[in-house]
Amino acid sequence: MVNDGDYVAIFNSVHRVMKAEKHLKEQKLQILLIPAPRALSSDCGLAIRYGAGDREQVEGVLRTAGLAPEEIYLKSGDRYLRVDSEF
Repeated sequence: MVNDGDYVAIFNSVHRVMKAEKHLKEQKLQILLIPAPRALSSDCGLAIRYGAGDREQVEGVLRTAGLAPEEIYLKSGDRYLRVDSEF
């Protein structure tokens, strides 16, 4: 479900992840609401997946909406690498 090079945004509540999904879909961004990967912890069990090409736009929309993710990860091979973001 998560491809190599994809980003995964983890949120601390179902409410926040659903609100983030709504804002991102309103902007017609290519995102997908997914179950949080087992390798990552998530209080709500859901995450948003997006591609590297959409990263700047996705994170910009989240920043503007005041919906900073708890953590963001990059899928690299069989690992998830935590990345810093400007929230």
